[in-house]
Amino acid sequence: MPDGTRLGLDWGKARIGVAAANAGTTFAYPVETVTAGPDELQRLVSIVREFEPGVIYVGLPLTLKGERSFAAEFVLGKAAALAAVVAPVHVRLVDERMSTASASRSLGSAGRRAKQQRSVIDQAAAVEILQRAIDAEERDGEPVGEPAPKEEL
Repeated sequence: MPDGTRLGLDWGKARIGVAAANAGTTFAYPVETVTAGPDELQRLVSIVREFEPGVIYVGLPLTLKGERSFAAEFVLGKAAALAAVVAPVHVRLVDERMSTASASRSLGSAGRRAKQQRSVIDQAAAVEILQRAIDAEERDGEPVGEPAPKEEL
């Protein structure tokens, strides 16, 4: 199991939710929402430098049948680019099915209306992704998911 800090990312086409879990803890918390676009990797590298994680878990949007979709291919490319710029930090892909829906339900039960959720839904989904990864680490005793693919040059 990773000893250090862990980050979780919910990578969307418009926004990237970021969550963290401090070293020695099993509790994920929201960090920020990064605007997707030309400066996204620069901002994510800054966050990685700040938190110094041992591993970054990126949510992989699989279909309900567990297959890779167009959205999954998009995330695979982004995760490969991230892995190339943050090495030697490990970037791993984990199943994120239903993470946004679960985050939305949690925010709704906490009293946030749908309109109020927009600003934090990506962070909440990142927390969900990271918390699931941490729980699986605890259960399995090792990092979960699959390594991000190598970026093709």
